[in-house]
Amino acid sequence: MLTRHVARLGTRVLLRGTRTFTDTNATTREAWLFVDSVFPIRLGIWDIRYYVGVLREESLLDSLETRLSAVKTHGFKYPKDGGVFVHFSYATHETEEHAMDAIESDLKDEIDSHGGMPSWLGLSRGSVWLVKGRPWREDMNRYPSTVVKVAFEGPDIREEALYHLYRVPSGMLRSSQIAFQRVRSATVARNVTHGFHLPKEGSVTRLLTSYERPLQAHAIRDWITGHPRIFLPILFFLLGTLTYTIFDPIRTLFVEGKMLNCFDFREYDVYKWLRRQALDRLVLRQEDVDDSSPDQDVWRERRAAEIALRSYLADLPGTVVLVHGPQGSGKWRMVSTVIRDTGRKALIIDYAELNKAPSDSRLVAALAQQTGYRPIFTFLNSLNNLIDIATMGVIGQKAGLSSSLQDQLKQILEVVGTALRRVSRRLQSEAKQRIEAERQAEARRECEVRMREAIRAGIWHDPRLDAVVGVGVISELGVGDEALNGLVISSSGSKDAGALEFEERRRAAEGELARKERSMKETRTIESLPVVVIKNYAARGRTNRQELLEVLSQWAATLIENQVAHVVVISENRENAKLLARALPSKPLNFIALSDADAQSALSFVKKRLRDAVITIELTPEQTACVERLGGRASDLESLIHKVHSGQSIEDAVEDIISRAVGELRKNAFGEDTDEARTLPWSREQVWTVLKKLAQKPELPYYQILVDFPFKGDEAPLRAMENAELISIVIWNGPSTIRPGRPVLKYCFQQLVHDPVFQATQDLALNQTLISSAETAVKSCESELNTLQEMAIRESWTHRLWGRGRASAERMRYLSRKMYAAQQKIQTLEKQNAELRRVLDKQV
Repeated sequence: MLTRHVARLGTRVLLRGTRTFTDTNATTREAWLFVDSVFPIRLGIWDIRYYVGVLREESLLDSLETRLSAVKTHGFKYPKDGGVFVHFSYATHETEEHAMDAIESDLKDEIDSHGGMPSWLGLSRGSVWLVKGRPWREDMNRYPSTVVKVAFEGPDIREEALYHLYRVPSGMLRSSQIAFQRVRSATVARNVTHGFHLPKEGSVTRLLTSYERPLQAHAIRDWITGHPRIFLPILFFLLGTLTYTIFDPIRTLFVEGKMLNCFDFREYDVYKWLRRQALDRLVLRQEDVDDSSPDQDVWRERRAAEIALRSYLADLPGTVVLVHGPQGSGKWRMVSTVIRDTGRKALIIDYAELNKAPSDSRLVAALAQQTGYRPIFTFLNSLNNLIDIATMGVIGQKAGLSSSLQDQLKQILEVVGTALRRVSRRLQSEAKQRIEAERQAEARRECEVRMREAIRAGIWHDPRLDAVVGVGVISELGVGDEALNGLVISSSGSKDAGALEFEERRRAAEGELARKERSMKETRTIESLPVVVIKNYAARGRTNRQELLEVLSQWAATLIENQVAHVVVISENRENAKLLARALPSKPLNFIALSDADAQSALSFVKKRLRDAVITIELTPEQTACVERLGGRASDLESLIHKVHSGQSIEDAVEDIISRAVGELRKNAFGEDTDEARTLPWSREQVWTVLKKLAQKPELPYYQILVDFPFKGDEAPLRAMENAELISIVIWNGPSTIRPGRPVLKYCFQQLVHDPVFQATQDLALNQTLISSAETAVKSCESELNTLQEMAIRESWTHRLWGRGRASAERMRYLSRKMYAAQQKIQTLEKQNAELRRVLDKQV
């Protein structure tokens, strides 16, 4: 008779049963079984299989009781480590060991006869084990592992005894860690042998089992600190792989989105519609006037440059185009106008803004901002430098994480180049779809035209009507219901000639369409290429970063060689193309020069802009002369138009521009005071000499100025003046002539020269320098003449008789003439200085 009593406590299930035996002489004993694999082995708090087993708990325990009741089993215990403890009692006349072996054997036979033990997955792979110790009914969050720690209470157990018990090698004395291959084996060993009393030489040792984590605490940390030469390279490799596999595609996407305006909300149709329906109706605004570029009808000097640039963009990129000209000549306006008119996608890189960056990290961030390269972590470079220093002390060599400025710039531009390729492919795909749609529409229109012509000629026949009407074989075969594709069939033999003629025209039209499609494909390929514009390349007025120029030049050459994009470089001087030419040694650069407009073009431009500004004015000869004083520099003409539009007269506006330019010239060329003048890369005497001569002549010979005083062959001051836009050096097979940096500066030079006080001050300083130089020459001649006189005294009369002293006498005559000229120059300059001092005295 079997009786069940169930009591639930949390997740515990207690099933007890009793069995009555008729043999009263037998000894009644109790023992425990462990049935494994009934429930899932919970490996952690996150293991969701545990909750699946909880849902099937009742059915699994009922099935387990049914299978074990056939061998007089009594009592079930709560699930433990994926298994179930079974408490039972038995009566036997035999020894405990023989009885337990017989019970275990009967249980396994009974289980095998039923196909195994029940399991939460239904696989029936579990088995039963006699518990040799005492079950430990714990409910703490201790999760199984493959390592079981066995501690000893009593004498130590030899390794042979442990191996006989667990069948796996064990560890040291007092405790052992036994590693199993599977968690299931470890759970069985832990639950079956916990509390087992193992006899040894008259004494008994109690085994206490528990789970051990496969890795000890801080094992990973200890291994890392103990093997830095292995761990650090692996870590850096993984970090680099993470960068290239995750961040680079994201950066490429951002660069592509910047070029295609994907992240600009003003380009979306919803925003445009809302603006048209709301803002444009509420705000009365004047239509924007396009003043991005001077009108080509009045600015004849721009026509050739614009035609050359359009021709370059209409062909595959074979070289870099360099648009050069003085500052304010409208280079960027002309380039932006051409790009806007052609509808090309452009990436703008402003070198002047990059060159202003105070540090390398700011430079990298500025380049990333201009190209849309994000995310960027500029602080990591400083961190990488610290890591390199630390690894140098730990492993004796750098980790290689830190990179130079050139490497960082190249990495950014490499990602940008990849984005440019993707932009080109996307534009080609969109253009192909658009052209295909246009071709299909054209084909439909041509089909309709041919059909109407055929109908009028009486040779058109729709074959689909045969299948509908049921004419002859066509109806029986079920053909003739194909779509109408423009195929025309003649219905009578008398009209075959017309049908043939129509067929020939159709074929000719298809051939023309194919040729047009090939031409459109080539045009589509060229127009889909993006344009890279590098503004202010090697800009004047500041020290250029050579590494940045080299990286940009190499990147531009790479884009051209791979035909990824058209590259337009805007610079103020043609000589700045040296790095570009070095990067493209086998391909000559395409130069497009922009110069100041002539007087007639400048005057026409001013008149047209004044008419556009609704200012009706007829220029008098005096006003025309005033406008001509500004020359053809676009920036100065624009400034004149703005001043006239604000209410000034043309004469006052021109004088205001010249007066302001004079003030800037005095500050930039001569400095505010003596201390500031010392910081300039030229002396006041040098700049005054050039300005004084340019006030008299429109241009000066370059080498004549270079070899004369006060330059004496030093080109650095002249180059510095050019960078400061005080002068411009015309290049023709090398430097040839010197001109004012802007046309209006000629009149600024004249005002400075005609200022009596300023002229007297600068001439006094220059004359004083010349006097010092002449006095030095006089003293040098005097010293050498004394030496030659002493030599002549020591010579005998025979040497003088035979003419051996003729060379020294000739040298003395030369020095006397030179000293006389220097002395005459000193006297002349002293007279000039006296006159200049009287001029200064009159101003007091």
